Amino acid sequence: MKTYPDLFSLAGITKNEAQQKINDTFNTMFFDPAERIYFETGDMGYMLDTGNHDARTEGMSYGMMMAVQMGRKDVFDRLWLFSKTFMYQKSGKYEGYFAWSVKPDGTKNAEGPAPDGEEYYAMALFFASVRWGDGDAPFDYGAEARDILRHCLHQTEMVKDGEPMWDPGNYLIKFVPETPFSDPSYHLPHFYDLFAQRADEKDRQFWKQAATKSREYIARSCHPETGMAPEYAEFSGEPKTFAKKKQQFYSDAYRVAMNIGLDAAWFGVTPALTAAVNRLQTWLHKNTKLGQYDSYMLDGTPVGIPALHPTAIIATTAAGSLAADNEYRMEWVKDFWNTPLRTGDRRYYDNCLYLFSLMMLAGEYKIY
Repeated sequence: MKTYPDLFSLAGITKNEAQQKINDTFNTMFFDPAERIYFETGDMGYMLDTGNHDARTEGMSYGMMMAVQMGRKDVFDRLWLFSKTFMYQKSGKYEGYFAWSVKPDGTKNAEGPAPDGEEYYAMALFFASVRWGDGDAPFDYGAEARDILRHCLHQTEMVKDGEPMWDPGNYLIKFVPETPFSDPSYHLPHFYDLFAQRADEKDRQFWKQAATKSREYIARSCHPETGMAPEYAEFSGEPKTFAKKKQQFYSDAYRVAMNIGLDAAWFGVTPALTAAVNRLQTWLHKNTKLGQYDSYMLDGTPVGIPALHPTAIIATTAAGSLAADNEYRMEWVKDFWNTPLRTGDRRYYDNCLYLFSLMMLAGEYKIY
């Protein structure tokens, strides 16, 4: 049986204490009347982005991953049924993809997809297939996962005017299917290693290459001094800038350290990624106060816009300790342990990354 590193135990926190905190966090996020972000409607359920008042494929697929890790098939199936009913595209150039944002009643806010949703859906469905077995459609989890990944790579061949989510030439995930650039936080090489074992046979070599290329890409995109990754980046790894958004190390980018941590926990460390997390943890430790963060250029220059998700920064930077080997790695773990769940309108994003980071650092975010 595969074992997973447990950094909380190294910090003097018992397995029971860590598991209780995971359970309490999950129950608060899903069932607490005041603080939940999960809501049920009929035989379906959705994850509410409490800051933007919508349901997103990001949150829906995150919720499914949380549910399969926690053994909650009932929650998983409700989220998946909502996704298939209201977000899944049955026609047009996005057929086989999921509309990235809908209202709580299921009305689409947009037609296009966000590829981080599709990759989390696929991984969560593969885990569900192993953990619970496949049922009748749409609960034939393994087949559903393979279909998503088939569209992600072969949309041009499968759908008129369709565009794939991964660039076939460089093996890198795109920000959206139409864009020739990426988002470093979308890169999940640890997922692609598993897709290389479980996707359609003809695509397995692609996924193996994608894992390698994504690890290289993440390393390229992280700043050589601060370790910060940009929210958006060219395929070269250079930051992609937009006129209306000056800051570079901002909301999406916080996930990169967490992704590096989980990759290390599942498949071992990559030296260049360890170095990137070391730089990030060290820079934040020396140049900021815990929980008090601005938005930054990659060289660490603050832009005068307070970070929208400070709890997420603490959680994900701590999760990066699974890959790190610097003198501050365990201090980040302890500081995260002592950081409470976020409350208020912006709690959705912070608390999703909080629960994932808790699971990772306890050795409870597992491959099924």
